[in-house]
Amino acid sequence: MEVDFPEQEGSSSDEEDSETSSVSEDGESSEMDDEDCERRRMECLDEMTNLEKQFTDLKDQLYKERLSQVDAKLQEVMSGKAPEYLEPLANLQENMQIRTKVAGIYRELCLESVKHKYDCEIQAAFQHWESEKLLLLDTVQTELEEKIRRLEEDRHSIDITSELWNDELQSRKNKKKDPFSPDKKKKPVVVSGPYIVYMLQDLDILEDWTAIRKAMATLGPHRVKTDVSSSKSDKHQHTARSEDGRLFYDGEWYSRGQTICIDKKDEYPTSAIITTINHDEVWFKRVDGSKSKLYISQLQKGKYTIKHT
Repeated sequence: MEVDFPEQEGSSSDEEDSETSSVSEDGESSEMDDEDCERRRMECLDEMTNLEKQFTDLKDQLYKERLSQVDAKLQEVMSGKAPEYLEPLANLQENMQIRTKVAGIYRELCLESVKHKYDCEIQAAFQHWESEKLLLLDTVQTELEEKIRRLEEDRHSIDITSELWNDELQSRKNKKKDPFSPDKKKKPVVVSGPYIVYMLQDLDILEDWTAIRKAMATLGPHRVKTDVSSSKSDKHQHTARSEDGRLFYDGEWYSRGQTICIDKKDEYPTSAIITTINHDEVWFKRVDGSKSKLYISQLQKGKYTIKHT
């Protein structure tokens, strides 16, 4: 048997040579990779530096351009030529014109309202004056009629001679005729026995005598006559009073807002609406819009009468 040991030894030496060559090649490739990486890193850093510089330059340029644009826009606004300023300004001017027009119309309405109120106050004052004048005339007329009635009663009830009246009138006439003549001294009257000296004037005695006669007449048949006349006068009296903002007149209640018919002697009845009821007067509004008032005393005396419609 032949043994080929040398061949085996030769193959093993070849393998060792190949291994040593691969190790050397690997060392050289690693050294090349490190240099390449360092070179690439430096290139990247240079590119980043350039990019940052370009970015800074662009940012400064953009800032300057925006600043110039803002300055230009500000100049346009200051000169009044910017569209962003002109459009809102036009809207504001339009709103101002509308509000000015509305304010003018409102002013005219306020002035017209004040004028109407003034006219109403003047008319109310005139109507108040008219009503007060009529009331005063009615009061004076009533007082004069009452005095005339009392004088008539006194004239009919006195049953004495008028010598005292005539003497007093004659003495007054004589005094008026001779104002410069000296007064003649009256001779003292000498009386005997018990007597009474009257210190009153003749007119005072006459008035006292009239009062006595009237008092005596009330106890006689004239009492019936006076009672009848008083009952007749009572028939003309009406019940009228104001309570809690309502009017009670001849058994009926009247309140604000009700329609009434006002009747006066020798006048045509008128329709009106009650507006206010006070303690001593009643305000009402006629169909034509005019306002007037009635005094409760006039309703009591029968000067005016009212009723529901």
